[in-house]
Amino acid sequence: MWIDKLAGGVVRVITPLGPRYLMPSFKQRLYLMWVFRHFPILPQQVLSNRQRRLVERLCSEQRFVAMAYAEGIEDAPVIGTVERRLPVGVEELPPRRPVSGVASAGSAPPLVAEFRQRS
Repeated sequence: MWIDKLAGGVVRVITPLGPRYLMPSFKQRLYLMWVFRHFPILPQQVLSNRQRRLVERLCSEQRFVAMAYAEGIEDAPVIGTVERRLPVGVEELPPRRPVSGVASAGSAPPLVAEFRQRS
């Protein structure tokens, strides 16, 4: 089984749009088999910086499996699955207000105004 994964395994990436399958190179497959040696599914947050950069690079290089190969993807050996979902509650946050760069000359922060009054 690990020979099949090493020979032609794919990495499944779970995104909000659905699963995507990436085709890594031989060296990348070898490294990813080591990453997924104990767990078949890992959230992106638990990956190290190096592992995260590898997944990001594979996604940015558009190394997705071709549609002809994706039809029989159930038969393709999956090395592991990376969950790239947003953490729970992120979409519930209110929009952030823009930060003003410079305070106006007439309005100083409360502590500065208090310090000026004492001097």
